[in-house]
Amino acid sequence: MKVVGVKTFGGPEALAVHEVPEPHAGSGTVRIRVQAFAVNPTDTGVRAGQRDSSEASPPYVPGMDAAGVIDEVGDGVEGWQVGDQVMAMALPLSEHGGAYVEHLVAPVGSFTRIPAGLSIEEAATVPMNGLTALQILARSGLSTGDTLAVTGAAGLLGNYVVQLAKQRGITVIADAAPKDEDLVRSLGPDHLVRRGDGFAAAVRGIVSDGVDALADAAVQRDEVVDAVRDGGFFADVRGWEGNGARDIRFERIMVFSEYTSFDLLEELRQAVEDGVLVPRVAEVLPAERASEAHERLEAGGTRGRFVLTW
Repeated sequence: MKVVGVKTFGGPEALAVHEVPEPHAGSGTVRIRVQAFAVNPTDTGVRAGQRDSSEASPPYVPGMDAAGVIDEVGDGVEGWQVGDQVMAMALPLSEHGGAYVEHLVAPVGSFTRIPAGLSIEEAATVPMNGLTALQILARSGLSTGDTLAVTGAAGLLGNYVVQLAKQRGITVIADAAPKDEDLVRSLGPDHLVRRGDGFAAAVRGIVSDGVDALADAAVQRDEVVDAVRDGGFFADVRGWEGNGARDIRFERIMVFSEYTSFDLLEELRQAVEDGVLVPRVAEVLPAERASEAHERLEAGGTRGRFVLTW
């Protein structure tokens, strides 16, 4: 089968289409004929060699989001059959590998049905970012009426955090650059503040003691910690352990642990069908243009996800 990956870690230009042996479904797994896969910031780290690759061999294949059709069902799998349309999370550099593939072997629990009315391309943007957003909200311990600030609200992860938080009755303060104000406002936050310098002060202007929690989707870290109240919660999505300030509970959000969280995938499917969660595709490109997608993603300013198709 064809895969998109790198034989030597490097920049976007290192990505190429390679031929590898075709995998097959085994016990407790299905095989998905992948039709679309999303390009996420974490994929660039796999491509550049920033993730542990000791258990994998080249070509190293990125990708944590895929959507397609089941074409093989392994022994012991119940409730799924050939022809089912599904969206799945994948784990690059692990046993079954990343999502930039023509066929993905997926253990039961790592996939669910595509939400009704959603395209294959849109569905490919839901699993990984949606599971990350749910993990942030679960770890935060927030409940109705609590306050949450979100940096990077215009990005897809930020979109999902805002929308799922509002579903839970949480008061949301979201950031936005001037060009993104209409987009972020459409997500339904209670307050909008300017992105960048002055974010923490602007949040404190709304909640004087600081918010109960902050989801730092923009990875601004020390620059925005002051927005959080003493003893509050700070979610980092890139492994930062925090600065120990004011008894704030700093947590590293690691979505890999949600690999087979079927109930959460079902929650995301329902949220899409209910209109709570709105997937956003920046552009659909053929798989052969993965290098271009990575280059444009790293240049910044993308709203939604690039989705690659075979």
